[in-house]
Amino acid sequence: MTAWEELYESCSKCEKCELHKTRTNCVFGTGSQSSDVLFVGEAPGEKEDLSGVPFVGAAGKLLDKYLYAVGIDRERVYIANILKCRPPKNRDPKPEEEEACIGYLREQVKLLNPKVIICLGRISAMKLIKPDFKITQEHGKWFKKGNYLMTAVYHPAALLRDPRKKEDMMADMENIKEKLEELSV
Repeated sequence: MTAWEELYESCSKCEKCELHKTRTNCVFGTGSQSSDVLFVGEAPGEKEDLSGVPFVGAAGKLLDKYLYAVGIDRERVYIANILKCRPPKNRDPKPEEEEACIGYLREQVKLLNPKVIICLGRISAMKLIKPDFKITQEHGKWFKKGNYLMTAVYHPAALLRDPRKKEDMMADMENIKEKLEELSV
């Protein structure tokens, strides 16, 4: 069994928080396990819980459109969430749920060893970049944390609720594509 398979197996049997009681599937991650690019959201939604794959619902379809628009192949990146189980009614993750689950994401990062980590939304950015991250002011800005170059963009679900942010998202995605080209990723 590979390290990825062992980590998935462990994650799929996890009972560190109450969310395991209501999950249909562990939503571990998807994409290239040798990618230099990692996208991290906050938690799975209903469609993701049913399929076991992150970002397959309406927000995922919108993310796909942005990736396509800037020429980033979804199959060549890795996409995961902080939480691997869906919070009831898609509520924000609780701090204790994040703490219970963050170890799985840390192990994914170790196995992947990406050059670039892109946080999808405020919650992911607050957990991975800095606790006081302000998505409306700091989206698209680059941060160096350890070996990783990190940025955050609006969560696609936020764009579905507030389409006025779509232009900012497009500019951020173009900036990400430029950075990836600059790094030869």
